[in-house]
Amino acid sequence: MQLLLPVLLFAAPAAAGSTLEREIIAELNRARTDPRGYADRLAVYRRYFNGKVVRYPGNPDGLRTAEGVAAVDEAIRVLRRQPPVRTVRSATLLTRAARDHVEEQGPRGVTGHPSANGDRVRQRLVRRGGGDYVAEVITYGPPSAVEVVRQLIVDDNVPDRGHRRSVYAAQWAYAGAACGPHKRYKVMCVVTFARTPTGHP
Repeated sequence: MQLLLPVLLFAAPAAAGSTLEREIIAELNRARTDPRGYADRLAVYRRYFNGKVVRYPGNPDGLRTAEGVAAVDEAIRVLRRQPPVRTVRSATLLTRAARDHVEEQGPRGVTGHPSANGDRVRQRLVRRGGGDYVAEVITYGPPSAVEVVRQLIVDDNVPDRGHRRSVYAAQWAYAGAACGPHKRYKVMCVVTFARTPTGHP
């Protein structure tokens, strides 16, 4: 049985510009432009819960959540009131910064936003020549774009729902997604959001 963590993402090991990474951007855009439709999809997902364990098609072993359907119900309520926001376009520099974190963290099997040297997404993008006006979301374990984005939006066990707020922040116009192997959770995915393709204001 998989364990749902406060920080988020799943998939098979992925190369740069992989199908999974492109699908994550596409799935984010579906959720951003049609939040009410996404709420309807969550209502279907909700049916697969038994207590705090959810077993949905493609995941017969189940996923243990912290909040059970409570987090899903809360997400549905919020998305039914959420206005649509613009799509995000893929940006190479943002993708490279996301990949830096995957490649640094995955082999060590650790989780979280800081790199081993304490750098966070802003420092990683600045090192790449970008700006520091960015946000980052991460998942560990989910093997498909649908599962990655759903985990970010439901945001189980994250009291401030910070991942969901990042997904629906209207200011973001660009994003970069990177996924790769993770020593403990098999796969991790990172998405970096920004107003511009370089992270400069």
